[in-house]
Amino acid sequence: MAEQQDSPQFSVQLSLVEGYKFLVDFGDMGQLFSDEPPPLGLGEGPNPTRLLAASVANCLAASLIFAIRKFKEDPGKVTAEVTGILERQQGRWRVAKLKVRLQLGSSVDAIPHLERALLQFEDFCVVTQSVRQGIAVQVEVQDNAGQLLSLASPAS
Repeated sequence: MAEQQDSPQFSVQLSLVEGYKFLVDFGDMGQLFSDEPPPLGLGEGPNPTRLLAASVANCLAASLIFAIRKFKEDPGKVTAEVTGILERQQGRWRVAKLKVRLQLGSSVDAIPHLERALLQFEDFCVVTQSVRQGIAVQVEVQDNAGQLLSLASPAS
């Protein structure tokens, strides 16, 4: 989803606490700790790879909700799960693919414009569309019973 602010610029502050643990400060929006898993860090917070995955899934879920609500319809309690796939590229670990599964909380029958929303929601997601320039992102949407509604993006 697009940033809702006057400027297209934003800032997040990070400061090393110890080892590989950082305090990530979002200003008025709060703070969190990030840390690398053992053996580098102590795993006292999500590492940057998991934060990237969470950002993609969160943005897609918010975009799906937005696309459905544009039609004054209720998606219910939307949930998301993201799986990251790492692979070695030129000898270094890289995020090669993210697989995101979104599940609606409402039934398909309760969302008459769902097909139209599914066709457009990914375009609203700033994070996913930016990440896709270097990482394959596969998205599927399921109804409230877990049935596949849409493989919204190519399974590259």
